[in-house]
Amino acid sequence: MPAKKTVILTADDDSQLLRLVSRNLELEDYEVLTASDGEQALAIVEKQLPDLILLDVMMPRVDGFTVCKHIREFSMVPIIIITARGQDRDKVKGLDLGADDYLTKPFSIEELLARVRAVLRRSRFSASEPGQATRMQASIGELTIDYSQHLIIKGTKELSLTPIEYRLLAYMAQNMGRIVTHDQLLEHVWGSEYIGESHMLQVNINRLRRKLEPDPSHPRYLLTKVGIGYLLASP
Repeated sequence: MPAKKTVILTADDDSQLLRLVSRNLELEDYEVLTASDGEQALAIVEKQLPDLILLDVMMPRVDGFTVCKHIREFSMVPIIIITARGQDRDKVKGLDLGADDYLTKPFSIEELLARVRAVLRRSRFSASEPGQATRMQASIGELTIDYSQHLIIKGTKELSLTPIEYRLLAYMAQNMGRIVTHDQLLEHVWGSEYIGESHMLQVNINRLRRKLEPDPSHPRYLLTKVGIGYLLASP
């Protein structure tokens, strides 16, 4: 019985780009679904949840940001947002809404395929990380990290974290009390090809703080070491 293909939804109102992206993904043996506007993309996701979504920001009827926000209400499917060159605010906004990665137009097919592979690789991440085989749980203040089930519990409440947020916190918990540099976090959580991607790290750290900290502007757990990195401390 042949293995089930990885399904990728690509949503863009540029029909020429949509055909180009779809064709190259198919050549890499992915199954491709297409949508030309945000409303169509949402309908496809609700009926047939894909393994990855490529989501253009500027689409008619429903824009990519709104689509991303709606998807995150019911699914953690990996999302790569596609933005125009130089629109850093769009990148930050997309990441803050729960996107896993971004691509900037114009992009090469090689860059597209590399990003797709990287995001899919992270989404298939298993619980068997270094240091987790012998440590199934860690406690930090009122936080409990359950490595076996990929759960973070604050007091008695389970926190809803994205896979990226979980990996950030789990890695820092394994290094609790030690400063972890920006590049170490980027390499471990996203991959070596993401070293220097400050948007990715800063947005996800800020989002994680909003979920962990009683007062995110005065963090107790996730501390910044300016110019170096971050430290997870037990309050």
